[in-house]
Amino acid sequence: MDTSGRVTRHFQEELEQLKTQLLVMAGAAEEQVHAAVLSLVDRNHNLAERVLGGDGPINQFHLELDERCFQLLALHQPMATDLRVVVSAVKINSDLERIGDFAVNVAEASLRYLRHPAVKPLIDIPKMADVAQGMLRDALNAYVQQDTVLAEAVLDRDDTLDGLKDQVFRELLSFMLSNPTVTEPALELILISRHLERIGDHATNIAEEAIFIVSGLDVRHHAREGAVSDDR
Repeated sequence: MDTSGRVTRHFQEELEQLKTQLLVMAGAAEEQVHAAVLSLVDRNHNLAERVLGGDGPINQFHLELDERCFQLLALHQPMATDLRVVVSAVKINSDLERIGDFAVNVAEASLRYLRHPAVKPLIDIPKMADVAQGMLRDALNAYVQQDTVLAEAVLDRDDTLDGLKDQVFRELLSFMLSNPTVTEPALELILISRHLERIGDHATNIAEEAIFIVSGLDVRHHAREGAVSDDR
């Protein structure tokens, strides 16, 4: 194999390692979200505290992945789809770090909520967490597999998450109007629903990057229908 072939093979191996690291980081972020919401549902102070202390590994991933991406860009100067994969990885890395931050925010709000008696049975917030975590998993898989159909499905689920957030707000507003003594803990639940909605927004960002890799199209501010083509 000539030198050019060895360099190309090495670069492709580096890309696969990059994707693997992103998947590991996404798994850590998803676990943080799951634990934060579980601490709320189970009224588990210790679990919430563990989430607060578990942000370090995600932050370390963030630094290491940025460095890996910059090295790939500097050493290999990739073109076309390979360039989009690396550039998108930088953005996705930041999205995953922010998801980790929102998981911490959920845990902090949960701890404040647990100082009070339960306002109501928790139904829609766990649903929101399930939707957001599913969006995150599918968005990363769409990126790794360069699957625009899966990416589009993630974008569509964002409306479901927004609808659940609005439902949480309306229900808790009704509780607060009928019983002002629950205002403080009810506001914490509303805040948690907003954090989960933002997690879904970051999963949507990742799905949009998956579409960008395949098509070269930026769909963030444009209609998606019929916009995706494959130029791999």
